[in-house]
Amino acid sequence: MTAKTFAQKAIERASGVADLVPGQIVDAFPDLYMSHTASWRCIRTLEKMGVEELYDVNRVAMVMDHLSPAMNAKTAADHALCREFAQKMGVKNFFDVNSGIAHIVLMEHGLVRPGQFIIGTDSHSTIYGALGAFGTGVGFSEITAAWVTGKLWVKVPESVRIVIDGDLAPGVYAKDIMLKLIGDLGADGLTYESVEFSGSYVEGMSVSERMTFCNLAMEMGAKNAFVAPDDTTLAYLDEAGVPRDELDILLPDEGATYRATVRLDGPTLAPQIAVPHTVDNVVGVGDVAGTKLDQVFIGSCANAKYDDLVIAADVLAGHRVAPGLRLIVTPASAKIMAQASDSGVLTKLIQAGAMITNPGCGACAGNGGAMADGETTLSTANRNFQGRMGSYDSKIFLSSPATAAASAIRGVITDPREIVATAVVA
Repeated sequence: MTAKTFAQKAIERASGVADLVPGQIVDAFPDLYMSHTASWRCIRTLEKMGVEELYDVNRVAMVMDHLSPAMNAKTAADHALCREFAQKMGVKNFFDVNSGIAHIVLMEHGLVRPGQFIIGTDSHSTIYGALGAFGTGVGFSEITAAWVTGKLWVKVPESVRIVIDGDLAPGVYAKDIMLKLIGDLGADGLTYESVEFSGSYVEGMSVSERMTFCNLAMEMGAKNAFVAPDDTTLAYLDEAGVPRDELDILLPDEGATYRATVRLDGPTLAPQIAVPHTVDNVVGVGDVAGTKLDQVFIGSCANAKYDDLVIAADVLAGHRVAPGLRLIVTPASAKIMAQASDSGVLTKLIQAGAMITNPGCGACAGNGGAMADGETTLSTANRNFQGRMGSYDSKIFLSSPATAAASAIRGVITDPREIVATAVVA
């Protein structure tokens, strides 16, 4: 039997077709179809088609995350349409504007499981690989088709291994690794490739860090990303209420064929930052230190999980945000917000001068936190495209939560290791 990658196994499982090889195109039957705030597009299409019945309503998940709560009458009407549709069709996995970002919410509720094939109307659906699932982004037309037919064509991707060994230095985080990889490999460096992360550092990562990895793999063009499920994964799934006897874990075979193997030595890495206006325009934080900031945004599906908020709060402890700088913190989900409230993390952030907004995509999706002409934001999100956060004449830098918090204190881009070192001396 030929050794297989994770992608080959996942697509074989979803399609029922054996012995697939990269380049083959088959019909796959996804386990879950996620659509976000703009699900109204799918609904309107169904209305035009006269479709009254879905293939499998239990595979449908809708999350009102990108514009939450509604910004205006138009978005309010779109939300209302989605609610009415979900009730009419019996969509039990409907999450309203109070829930948070789709990816995080679905994982918290046990809807993402190892070995599953999941499609979503958000390019960062690659994040589901953090739990060992094949997750990939598609358009609203594809989701509409899946609602009706249950299937979607997919080409079996080639696979690339990324091996990261060794512990990171203090002040360096998973986000820094991904920014480094994106900078080195390029925004199109892994287009339509399946990325499998491994190595001693990866094996020790939390599920939250694995989410950051798999989320940002999309910024290299990846079709999907994958971290092998282990005891850390199982503990997360236990908390999410997933029975272990329902799991179908898929692991790549020893000897599987990879197009390439990329290696990164963790201990040698310094904090990284993506500078305007592309994600792969990456330099060391020291190269742009001192750049004046008007706003810092800690949010998004990449870095607004509970441990991201803890990291930011720890850096900010005993400090205040620089005069004139706006620090916006948007927890990724209601659960994370509640946890941060119970633990006192939100209080620390507020005492430092942060403004806490409702859980959701927030400023990353252009919902609040817009910039004026000439302003600059440092963001923990996954994209820094020109005009994404307000004025076309503004700038977005991307960093880890630690770098964002340290920079908020000084009002200029700052290496977080300088703040940590100061705290130790004090």
